[in-house]
Amino acid sequence: MEVVGVGFDPTASAQPPTMHLGDYRIEIIPDTEFSLDGGAMFGVVPRVVWERICPPDEKNRIRLNMNCVFIDTGKEKVLIETGIGEKWDAKHIEMYGIRRKRAFAESLRAITGGGPEDIDIVINTHLHFDHAGGNTIGTPCGGTPATRSRVETEPLAGGTPAFRPQFPNARYLVSRSEFDHAQKPHERDRASYLSENWEPVQNSGQLELMPDNYEPIPGLKLQTVRGHSETMQTWRLDRGGKTMYGFADLIPTLHHISLPWIMGYDLYPTETLEFKKRVIPQAIKEEWHCLLYHDHDRPIGQLKERDGQTRLAEYVT
Repeated sequence: MEVVGVGFDPTASAQPPTMHLGDYRIEIIPDTEFSLDGGAMFGVVPRVVWERICPPDEKNRIRLNMNCVFIDTGKEKVLIETGIGEKWDAKHIEMYGIRRKRAFAESLRAITGGGPEDIDIVINTHLHFDHAGGNTIGTPCGGTPATRSRVETEPLAGGTPAFRPQFPNARYLVSRSEFDHAQKPHERDRASYLSENWEPVQNSGQLELMPDNYEPIPGLKLQTVRGHSETMQTWRLDRGGKTMYGFADLIPTLHHISLPWIMGYDLYPTETLEFKKRVIPQAIKEEWHCLLYHDHDRPIGQLKERDGQTRLAEYVT
């Protein structure tokens, strides 16, 4: 299965237009450009293959983003994922190639017309730092991801918490299974979990632990799917006869639509493969609007198959 992206401006980070699914308004909120190792992102695919379509930098890293989703139901404002956050020190900004042009709150206001205080529900598909980092704000972190823990949540001088929830009026939803794993991660994924991204929310009483499958608003369903991890969730929004689907990290970019292109980060890669075999044909047949969370240039589109190629068609509003 060959994958081709068509119908997009090739310049980076073009902002998708507003979408409407029935009476719901949908906006994509890009967080910031960052970089991860290309070998880790493409797993068993050799560099000589992937570098032709995804050129790495001098450190073998490829450009990514975090494409969060804002849903206005008319009654509630929902945010799915919160990006990588702004609590990083200079060492880790360089390590992850974070090139932030504006704060997430500024992007949210510019695109939606409202700020963090207007969000009613925050949903994390899982608690890896690039999906839940923006849950909280505060002073930059120190140490390494593997060693940072509760010490950064200690109050600063004067009793001010070092970190606090970024969305002060929101309910934060995450599955209980994912939360339990985040509390006791194993060596394989420990570096992806940073407690400052959820402990302040837990302490404020805003965190709500959900079942493995749940429906937070009418038409939006979260489902736990093994592959990237055991407890990560994908999401599906059905409204007005249309479907929008968020693959989370099972298909993070356009290039990962090709069946064998699976991240080295995935704990259960063969299950990711089975998911792709099952879901991609369904997405094509039913004309889903597919959200690619980490794609730098093409965050959303419809998958189309023609002449043996799977294409991501241009935005359909």
